[in-house]
Amino acid sequence: MLIDGRTVYSPLYSGVFWDMQNVVSSDIERIEVVSGPGGALWGSNAVNGVINVVSRSSADTPGGMVRFSGGNADWSGMAKVGGALSERGTYRVYGQASRQGHTDTPLGLSGADYLTLYQGGARTDWNFENASLMVQGDYYEGVNRPSSVAKVDLRGGNVLGRWHGEISDTSNVEIQAYYDHAARAIDNGIHDGINTYDISAQHSFMLGDRQHITWGGGYRITDDIFVGGPLTSVLSPAQRTLQLANVFAHDTIALTSALKLALGLKLERNAYTGWEYMPDARLSWQVAPSTMLWAAVSRAARTPSRFDRDLFNTVLAGGPTFHSEELIAYEAGYRGRLADNATLSVSLFYNDYEDLRTVEPPFPLTIQNLMDGYTYGIESWATYEPLSWWRLKAGVTAIGKHLRLKPGSASFFGTQNEGNDPDHQFSLRSEMSLTQEVELDLAMRAIGALPSPAVPSYIALDARLGWNVTEHVQLSLSGYNLLDAHHTEFIVASPPQRAVRRSVYATARWSF
Repeated sequence: MLIDGRTVYSPLYSGVFWDMQNVVSSDIERIEVVSGPGGALWGSNAVNGVINVVSRSSADTPGGMVRFSGGNADWSGMAKVGGALSERGTYRVYGQASRQGHTDTPLGLSGADYLTLYQGGARTDWNFENASLMVQGDYYEGVNRPSSVAKVDLRGGNVLGRWHGEISDTSNVEIQAYYDHAARAIDNGIHDGINTYDISAQHSFMLGDRQHITWGGGYRITDDIFVGGPLTSVLSPAQRTLQLANVFAHDTIALTSALKLALGLKLERNAYTGWEYMPDARLSWQVAPSTMLWAAVSRAARTPSRFDRDLFNTVLAGGPTFHSEELIAYEAGYRGRLADNATLSVSLFYNDYEDLRTVEPPFPLTIQNLMDGYTYGIESWATYEPLSWWRLKAGVTAIGKHLRLKPGSASFFGTQNEGNDPDHQFSLRSEMSLTQEVELDLAMRAIGALPSPAVPSYIALDARLGWNVTEHVQLSLSGYNLLDAHHTEFIVASPPQRAVRRSVYATARWSF
């Protein structure tokens, strides 16, 4: 996952600390959800998909806004202001606070859990004759209480700068650098902190009339410390500095006016496994102005995290020989406009995985690479506008999976816990402008059962009724998970099983 080009994927445990991410929704320009591997573009750990959040320029958000939302489960408040600094520069400053209320136990009682987060930040954008500069930063503090007997104090911040220069009509250069700090303190004595320093550069240009080439490189340093509490997990060594360097090149070749071939390769060197290579080849055919067919083959890798290599407690130990998990992905698809008011996208995939993570006896269990497997499936998305004021969006995904242990493995968890995914998901969204002032949105999702730990399938319905009282004042009433009092969506070992409850919110927004 990236936010404005800054990765929020943690090298500590190969995941995202979602409780530390809170972007102002009204400042988001788009959220790109890229299915499939993205290693050739984004590097290691972009294996099954990428979420890329892109914010609006401060030039596009002048003026101010105050928003408050509250209901039976959560509340949040936000205030921001922006404007011109000069003829060439603009700014935006914001502050927000939020609290996510408790989930339910399976019996419908309070889970005594919550998340409170306070955050503020600013962004400036500068436009010059042949260049632009963006600088932004955020700071946050909060408390995550996952259960009545656990508490995590959160703190962090970041600053990012990006310079873009036009060399000619067909050539440009971009340089980006950022610093990110994230710290967590758990009341069982565990403390961890990660400092990330990252710089990257890329150059894009046309080679002749048929080739568009982008090349560049980057360098990242992550400096972390993990201090275990009494009788808890430790990392050995407690402090480690990891370095990550990469070079990449992409070439998009127009074979004909309708046929394009895109070739990409990223070479990346990390402190654990050395060089990783992530190639990508994509062929697209514009069959008609509104119809495109495409196919791709690519390789991606998930490199070891600190937990994979350096973790130790009385039950589990990191594997000193644990190496990258690998994926070769084969994809094909169709994108097109079926009519003036209807679009359809269909993607087929087959993913071949090697050296997946397993937990092997004897005690303490060790982390090793003794599993292979493959997945296959389909993703399809469609939009349809039956009337000028009514839009429908639908999506369906289905996945099949086969995992197998390698000879010599006696995996403690077997293959059941690796990728506890529903075999199908379906979503349908209706967006209606009932009048120029009133809008009604409905969203339904049907999620298949999870096999292990077992979670039943469920259907959920969300709704939002919005009223533009004036040009500057908007009111809305929203409800989530309306079909039942509560339902379980997933189960983790700790904290105890939780269920998502029905919730209703009222929101007021004033812009000036």
